[in-house]
Amino acid sequence: MSVSIVSRATWGASPWAGTPDTVALSQRTEYFVHYDGAAHINRTGYAVMRAIEAEHLGNGWSGVGYNFVVDHAGTIFEGRGWTLQGAHCPGHNVSGIGVQIAIGGDQEPSAKALAAARALYDEACRRTGRTLAKRGHRDGYATLCPGRKLYKWVQAGMPAQGYEPTTPDGPSIPSTGGTVARYQVTINGLTYGYGAKGDHVTALGRALVAHGFGKHYSSGPGPVWTDADTLNFSDYQRSLGYEGTAPHEDADGVPGETSLRRLLGTLPGPAKPAPTTPAFPGRDKFRTGANNPFVTQLGRQLVKKGFGTHYTSGPGPRWSEADRQNVAAFQRSQGWTGAEADGYPGPETWRRLFA
Repeated sequence: MSVSIVSRATWGASPWAGTPDTVALSQRTEYFVHYDGAAHINRTGYAVMRAIEAEHLGNGWSGVGYNFVVDHAGTIFEGRGWTLQGAHCPGHNVSGIGVQIAIGGDQEPSAKALAAARALYDEACRRTGRTLAKRGHRDGYATLCPGRKLYKWVQAGMPAQGYEPTTPDGPSIPSTGGTVARYQVTINGLTYGYGAKGDHVTALGRALVAHGFGKHYSSGPGPVWTDADTLNFSDYQRSLGYEGTAPHEDADGVPGETSLRRLLGTLPGPAKPAPTTPAFPGRDKFRTGANNPFVTQLGRQLVKKGFGTHYTSGPGPRWSEADRQNVAAFQRSQGWTGAEADGYPGPETWRRLFA
């Protein structure tokens, strides 16, 4: 079955309300099937797309959130297409191609719609060069979507009556109903396992590659944990002598503290936030007669930096000559002279003192 897609221009899409980010095909690893919701959908054609677009724009999105939509007649419509990030499944909008089959509730999907959705899946596999994981929306997010009937179809491998599916080349990623572990763990404040995100995920992937355990990657490790990371880490765990690759067994590919430390040599923790400089409260807070907490704050920082020699009883809230002389000493340490080292702090003196 050849794939014919009705373009955005043809069905009359509105201009993007802010263009979605571009996604490389090499980042696509999943194919998510969605439905419309509780009500049956009787419309087909351009009207379906315009109704979806109106709803999604009302959500504050850039436009239709699915990459493609298949109506009951088996027509495929372009939404975000192959190259734009979707807005269909949080955490999977980069890795997943989102396809809505425009039915709802307990509505029976038509043979034409299923055949078109399956043909689109095969085309996605051909374009990405890999066998994409077959997912229902609920596999990535807590929802009833895509409904009981469509989800059963996904679990069955997305068969289509009278349609001979192709077998794309490239690595295969397990689909719904597989045995790859899909849970997460938190170790030393960082999350690992399917869907985890962050630089620490990339670092772990690179360490796996460096140790010779990267064969399941198709385009190298990245910041989002996929089944490829799980499979590679499972290989590493088994190299350490762990056994059992089913979810929650010792070599299921989700790190434990021991295996993670063995791989990385340490247990990484969250990056510490950079210290912030308190806002400068204004020159009027540091003048003769001033009495406020900012004078105490300034004085304590001067002492901390080693410029408290003029205090006799420590800093306090009342501005004094000792405060002025200590500030002047700090200013001179910055290379300032004359009026720039008069002992009265301005925004730059404050910034450098608290840096």
